[in-house]
Amino acid sequence: MSIAVLNGSGRPGGNTELLTNVVLDGLPHTELVLREKRILPIVDQRHTEGGFQPVDDDYDSVVEAVLSHETLIFVSPVYWYGVSGLLKNFIDRWSQSLRDPRYNFKEVMSKKQAFVLVAGGDNPRIKALPLIQQLRYTFDFVGMPLSGYIIGQASKPGEILEDSRAITEAKWLNSLLKQQA
Repeated sequence: MSIAVLNGSGRPGGNTELLTNVVLDGLPHTELVLREKRILPIVDQRHTEGGFQPVDDDYDSVVEAVLSHETLIFVSPVYWYGVSGLLKNFIDRWSQSLRDPRYNFKEVMSKKQAFVLVAGGDNPRIKALPLIQQLRYTFDFVGMPLSGYIIGQASKPGEILEDSRAITEAKWLNSLLKQQA
């Protein structure tokens, strides 16, 4: 089993990254740090003659890495009750991949499993549920199951390590992924 992590955090060493480190302890993986990539927002050309035009950015290399892995872990802080703009930009561009003749995007994505890791303040175990639902619907659209998610409570740097529930769930997911490896 190969794992790709789509890290949508806007800062290095943040709470979502700390939570992700617990999940991935001892597991080989590829980390795709979206803040280090140049992924432009989508220009919707679905209904224009000629369709989507090539875009000179890092999206293609990121999506090709994603397509080459079996397990995808989507990581984001909870920003204004949704995923980060970094992760959202990447997902928005899937509209382009769905129409790109180089990929059989839906079929390839349907053979993967997805997990979501998020951390935020302001009662995230309740208020981040719409974020999880949005990703579930997105994954459903491409036929990829949402195999699990962890919502952590944290605002200040390092605070996630005090969320015993999130850390316990992260260790459990680590164990599950090791069993699948």
